[in-house]
Amino acid sequence: MENGIRLVHYEQQYDEALTRFALKKEQIHFTAMPVEVIEEAAANPDKDPVVILVQKVPVGFFVLHKGSEYVEPAERDRKILVRALSISEEHQGKGYALEAMKQLPAWVREYHPEVEEIILAVNEENKAARQLYLKSGFLDFGLTRLGSRGIQHMLHYNLKQEVEDGRNT
Repeated sequence: MENGIRLVHYEQQYDEALTRFALKKEQIHFTAMPVEVIEEAAANPDKDPVVILVQKVPVGFFVLHKGSEYVEPAERDRKILVRALSISEEHQGKGYALEAMKQLPAWVREYHPEVEEIILAVNEENKAARQLYLKSGFLDFGLTRLGSRGIQHMLHYNLKQEVEDGRNT
């Protein structure tokens, strides 16, 4: 486990650290802060809030969402969306987000074994995040959607293809 990173299910014990999260000014309009989405995500059976820990310290957060607006109803159990990914400003630049995204396929296979594909939408202006996702194995097939904050590139990580190719991490 590089950098001591691990993914864990959200628990209330992480609230204090998650409410202190800060982002750089230019990042704020690309994602939701953990405090803005935790309560709804924890209460929604289609959402799985995940904390990124270094040792026992929460450094990041995201939500896995089944049945999102980016998934057709027929694909609801086969695709899961990553949303609201953030790494607190004081912990950025240390490779934590990349390592967390590299661990994500194994996490999804363990806790959502029916899922065949992980998807996410990244704002076209958020070039750093897009590069992070591509570097961690997501693919860009050129699909875009108009989101509330502009054009979103839809990125895909095919878990089924990964297993067929022998890339089972």
